[in-house]
Amino acid sequence: MKQTAKEFMSSIGVDNMLYDEEVAASIAHARMLKQNKLISGEECDQLIKGLKEVLADVEAGKVEFKVEYDDIHGCIEQVLAEKIGPVAKKLNWARSVNDQVVIDTRLFLRAENDLIRELLQDLLDTLEALAKEHVNTIMPGYSHLQRAQPITLAYHLLAYYQMFKRDLRRFENCLERINVMPPEGGALAGTVWDTDRKKMAKELGFDGILSNAMDGVADRDFGMEFINDCSITMMHLSRFCEDLILWSSVEFGFIEIDDQFTTGSRVLPQKKNLDVAELIRGKTGRVYGDMINLLTVFKGLPMSYNRDMQEDKYAMLDAAHTVEACLNLFVEMIKTMKINRGEMQRAAKYGYMNATELAEYLMEKGIPSEEVGTIISKIVMYAINNNKPIEELWLDDLKQFTQVFDSDVYDKVAIRNVIASKVSKGSTSFENVQAQLDEIAKAK
Repeated sequence: MKQTAKEFMSSIGVDNMLYDEEVAASIAHARMLKQNKLISGEECDQLIKGLKEVLADVEAGKVEFKVEYDDIHGCIEQVLAEKIGPVAKKLNWARSVNDQVVIDTRLFLRAENDLIRELLQDLLDTLEALAKEHVNTIMPGYSHLQRAQPITLAYHLLAYYQMFKRDLRRFENCLERINVMPPEGGALAGTVWDTDRKKMAKELGFDGILSNAMDGVADRDFGMEFINDCSITMMHLSRFCEDLILWSSVEFGFIEIDDQFTTGSRVLPQKKNLDVAELIRGKTGRVYGDMINLLTVFKGLPMSYNRDMQEDKYAMLDAAHTVEACLNLFVEMIKTMKINRGEMQRAAKYGYMNATELAEYLMEKGIPSEEVGTIISKIVMYAINNNKPIEELWLDDLKQFTQVFDSDVYDKVAIRNVIASKVSKGSTSFENVQAQLDEIAKAK
C-alpha cells in the first residue's frame, strides 16, 4: 500500500498522546497574552473556554486524529477554530510549533518521570519487606553461575534494592533537566512580541527557564538522559528476571511464580513458562533501541530545528511506557511469588561452599598452605561421592585425610556460622544485613 508524502510527514499517530500537555500549555499562553495586553480579556476567555471544550471532546473520543492535521498542535488549533472561529488564530501569537513541541514534550516527560519514580518506590518498598522476611533464609551465592559462598536471601534482595535506589536517584536528578521551560524562541531566534515567560513557567510548574532560545528548540538531551535512565532500570529488571527464571526452574526450585504471570505449553504440559519475566528481559533491548534511535537522529543535525527531530517522540514515549508496564508487572510478580526456603538451604549445604572455611581451619591448625588445597579437594570429592555436605561428615571420615581434625571443626564449617563470620560492613552476615535494613528505615 502506497503512502502519500502527507501521511509520511504526519506525526499525529504518536504525538496525539500529548493532547493534555498541548491544551495546558495553550491555556497558559493565552493568559500570558492577556496579561501583556496582546489580546483582550474577552478573547482570552474565549480561547480558554474553547480549549477546555476541545480537551473534553478529545477525552470523550469525539476528536479524530486525522493525518490532515499533521501533528497534535495543528489538530488542537483546527478543532479550536471550528468551535470559536477566527479568534483561535490569535493563540499562536508570540509562539511557534518549534517551541510548542518542546514545552509539550517536557511536560509529558515530567509526568512520566513522576510515575516511574512512584513505581520504583513501590518496588523498593516491596524489596525491603521481602528482605525483612528473609533475613534468616539461607541460600547459595553465585559467581560465574556456580555456587560460591553461602548468603541470605535478604542479602541478595538488598543488592537489587541498592541498584533500584540508584535508578530512583537518577530519575530524580534527570528531572532537573526536564523541568526547565524554553524561552520564547519562535522558530529559533526569539520573537518581537513582549512576553512574560516567567508567568507561564510558574503556571505550568516549571522550575526555571533556559537562557538560550536556540538551545530550547534545537536539543533533546533531556529526553536522551531520560531514556538512558530507563535503559539502566530495564537492565536491572532484566538481570533480576534472569535470576527469577533460573530460580523457578526444576534445577533450582527456589521459587514458584504465580500462575497469572506464567503460561503453560500445549505440547509440553509439564512446563510452566515465566513469560512475563522473559518479556521484561526481551523488552530491555527495545528500550536500548530507543536510546540508540534518539542519539542517532540527533548526531548529525545542524542548528537548529530539523524535521528529523519529529522522530524524538517515538523513542521517548515508547521507552517511558515500556518501563512503566514492566515495573508494574514486576512488582506484582515478586509480591506474589512463593519462596522455597528449604530448597534454598539444601542447595547451600550441598554446594560445598564451606570448603574455604575448612581450608582456613587446617591452616589455623598448622597445615602448610601448599598441602591444604590437596586435602580439601579430596574431602570434597569424598563428600560428593557419599552424598553428604561437609558439615555432616563424621569426624573419623575427616581424620582419614589428616589427624589434626577435632570436634571444633563443626563450628567452623556450619553454614550459619560461615555466614555470621563475615564481619566487614555491607557483608552477608545476619548482623550486617539487619544493619542495612536499619539504614533503609532510618533514611525514610
